Amino acid sequence: MPEISRFFGIVIAMYHNDHDPPHFHVRYGEAKSRVSINELSFLDGGLSPRVRGMVIEWASQHLDELRRDWTLAKERKPLERIPPLE
Repeated sequence: MPEISRFFGIVIAMYHNDHDPPHFHVRYGEAKSRVSINELSFLDGGLSPRVRGMVIEWASQHLDELRRDWTLAKERKPLERIPPLE
């Protein structure tokens, strides 16, 4: 799993062979979800409200980087790390 960020036990990843819409994957313990980059909405999954809030806060601060990584993933190029939520 190409990890692009990690904070407070939350792992953010993107896959090179993923399909539209542009999104990223979130894992926290056993819970998983996918988040739309353009809408900043959860596509599926079962994360707690607290974790969901932190993920949306982080993503809203890094929209440009997320869009850039999505483009890189589609071009099958190495993804860039994104700073964690502090």
